[in-house]
Amino acid sequence: MTPETQEGSATPETVDAKRLEELQAKETKGSRSLSGFWFYLTSAMSVFMALFYMYGAGIRPVSAQYHRGVYVAITFVLVFLLYPMHRRSRRDRPSVLDMLLAVLAAFVVGYWIVEFEALNYRMGNETTLDFIVSTLGIFLSLEVCRRVLGWSLTLTGAAFLLYCYFGQYMPEAIAHRGFSFERIVNHVYLKQEGVFGIMASVLVTYVILFIFFGSFLKKSGAGQFLMDLPMALAGRTTGGPAKVSVLASGFFGSISGSAIANTVTTGAFTIPLMKKAGFKPHVAGAIEPAASVGGMFMPPIMGAGGFLMAEMTGTPYVTIMKMAIFPAFLYFLAVLVMVHFEAKRHGIVGIVEPDQPGVREILKKEWFMGLPLVVIVALMLTGFSPGYAAVLATLSCILVSWFTKDQKMGPGQIWEALLEGSRNTLVIGATVGVIGIIVGSIALTGIGLRFSDLIFNLSGGILPIAILLIGIASLVLGMGVPVTASYLIVAVLAVPAMSSMLAMHHYGVSTVTELGFTNQTAAAWTLLASHMIVYWFSQDSNITPPVCLAAYSGAALANSDPWKTGWTAFKFAKMIYIVPFLFAYSPGLLLNASGLKIFMTFLTCILGTISFSMVTMGYFKCATNVAEWILAAVGTIVLLFPRVVPGITGLEISIFIIDAAAIALFVLVYLMQTLRIKKNPNLTLPLEQRRHLKTV
Repeated sequence: MTPETQEGSATPETVDAKRLEELQAKETKGSRSLSGFWFYLTSAMSVFMALFYMYGAGIRPVSAQYHRGVYVAITFVLVFLLYPMHRRSRRDRPSVLDMLLAVLAAFVVGYWIVEFEALNYRMGNETTLDFIVSTLGIFLSLEVCRRVLGWSLTLTGAAFLLYCYFGQYMPEAIAHRGFSFERIVNHVYLKQEGVFGIMASVLVTYVILFIFFGSFLKKSGAGQFLMDLPMALAGRTTGGPAKVSVLASGFFGSISGSAIANTVTTGAFTIPLMKKAGFKPHVAGAIEPAASVGGMFMPPIMGAGGFLMAEMTGTPYVTIMKMAIFPAFLYFLAVLVMVHFEAKRHGIVGIVEPDQPGVREILKKEWFMGLPLVVIVALMLTGFSPGYAAVLATLSCILVSWFTKDQKMGPGQIWEALLEGSRNTLVIGATVGVIGIIVGSIALTGIGLRFSDLIFNLSGGILPIAILLIGIASLVLGMGVPVTASYLIVAVLAVPAMSSMLAMHHYGVSTVTELGFTNQTAAAWTLLASHMIVYWFSQDSNITPPVCLAAYSGAALANSDPWKTGWTAFKFAKMIYIVPFLFAYSPGLLLNASGLKIFMTFLTCILGTISFSMVTMGYFKCATNVAEWILAAVGTIVLLFPRVVPGITGLEISIFIIDAAAIALFVLVYLMQTLRIKKNPNLTLPLEQRRHLKTV
C-alpha cells in the first residue's frame, strides 16, 4: 500500500459528523426532540398510524376516505408538532402557532373524510365552506413540505398553482385559458386527483407498510446478517471491501427507500474498510453511493417508485418486480466489475481477518435472518397483495429475532420499531400534499399533453434524443425535489410522448391506444418501458453533479473532496444512463419477447455490461491502449444494442451472428493484451509501482 492510498484511512469515529449532518439536512430538516406530554402524544399517534395500516392491510380493509385521510391527517399533525417553523424555534416543545396549525390540519383533513360522499355529489357546485377548507388545506400542504423538505419542492408546487391561475399569460406552447382561484383550490384539494390522489393512495397501500417492514428488519438483527454475508462472500477477493460495499448496498437497498440513507447506513462500515485496503478517499466515498443508488432498482421494494408505477400503469406490482430484477442485476454487475478493474489497476487486495467467518459458517449460524425477505417475496409471487405480504413479513421479523442471542424483540423493541417506522414515513409523507398539488394542476390544465408534444417536437421524432431530453429533465428537476417526486412529475408529463414514440419505433403505430386495439401485450410493454425509462433517470440526481447528495454523503464519510467524489461516483454509476436506452431498444429486457429472444437479450446484456465496464475503466488484463479501447467500445455497442426491427426472417440467426462477431472482438482484445503482457510483464503491476519504475 502506498502512502497516498493510506492517506485518510478513517474509521467511523473520524468521519466529519457535522458535514454529514448538514448534507442529510438538505434532504430533510431536523426534527424536535420532545419530552413529557408531547413525546407521549406524538408517539401514541405514530404507533396508532402503524397499527391502523397494518390492520387495514392484514385483517380488514377500510373505506377509501379513512384509508387515505387518516395518514394525511396524522402526518400533517405530526409534522407541525415535530418539525419547527424555523431555526430559531424551540426544539423541546411545539409553539402555540404549531399547535394551531396542527388543529387546523386535523380539521381540514377530517372535513374531507366526513364529507367524502357529499363532496362527490356536489362536485362542481362546492359551498363556501368547501372553498375555505380547500384554501387552508393547500396552504397547510405547502407548509408541511417546507418544514420537512425545504423550499425547492414547496416552490415547485406554488409555481404550478400560479400556472393554473395565470395560464393565459404564459408562452403559447404551454398557455391555457386560466382558472379562478376557487376552481383551482377546490380541484386540487377536494378531488381525488390532488392531495388525496395517487401519491396518497400509493403511500398508504404499499410504501409505509414496507417502511415499517424495514424498521422491524433492522431491529431484528437482520441488518448485521446483510453485512456479514457480503463480507464473507467478497471480503478476501481483489478489492474486497469495495465489493462488500456493492453487495451490502444491494441487500440494504432492496429494503430501503432512500439512496442517501443507504449510503450512510452501509457506508459508515464499508468506506473506512475501503480506505484501509488502499482505495483513495474520493474513490471509496464514490463507490458506496454509486452502489447505493442501485438499491432503488432492486426488488422487492424499489423505494416508492415501483409502487407508483404499478398504480399509474394498472400493472400488478409483482409483474413490475419481475421485470425489474434483471436490469437491477445489470447495474450492480457494472459497478462490481468497475470496482474489480479499479482494484486491479492499483493492486488492491482483499482484507484477510484471521477470525473472519466464511460463507458456510455464517449461513449455518444466521441463515434464518434472511427468512423475512423470503416471506415477503414468496407471498407476492403466490398472489398475495404487497401490503398483506409486508404485514406478515413484519411479523416474521419478530419471530426471527427470538432465535437470536442479543436481538430478541419484546414489547419495548416492538414499540421502538413501530415508532421508528412511523417517523420514517414522515419524510415521504410530507410530499403528499405538494405532489397532489402538482398532479392535480397538470390534470386541470392539460399541460401533460402539451409537454409531450414539446418533447416530440424538440427531438424531431428521434427516439434517442427524446430519451436524452427526459434524462436531462429528470436531472434538473431532481436537483430540487426528492427523486420520488421527480419520477412522478416527469412520468405524468413525459410518458405519453415516450409511449407513442416507442409504439411508432417498434410497431409502426402513432399511439399506444391504437396499438392496444391490436396488441394489448405490446401496448402494456410500451407503457411500462416508458415508465422504467423515467424511473431510472429519476435517480440520477443522487450521483450526478452538481447536486448529488448521495455522493456528497459518501464524501463526508470518506473525508474527501465532495466535487471529486461526485464525479467519481458518476463514473461508477454510468450504467444508470445506459439501461434506459436498453429499455427502449430491447423489449426482451422487460420480458416482452419469446423465450429465446429473452435469453439472448439477457446473455448479450451481461456480456455488454462487462465490456462497458471495461471500456469505462480503460482496463482489462492491463490498461487498454487506443486500439484495444476502440475495439472494445465497438463490441460493447453491438452487444448492448443489437436488436433489429421485429419481423425479419431469420432474426435469431442474424442476432446470433452479430453477437458472435462482437464477442470475437473481445477475444481479439484479450489476445492483444496477452501478447503485450508477455512482452512486458510490468504492465500488470499496480499503477503506482509502474510510475515508480518509470521515474527510476
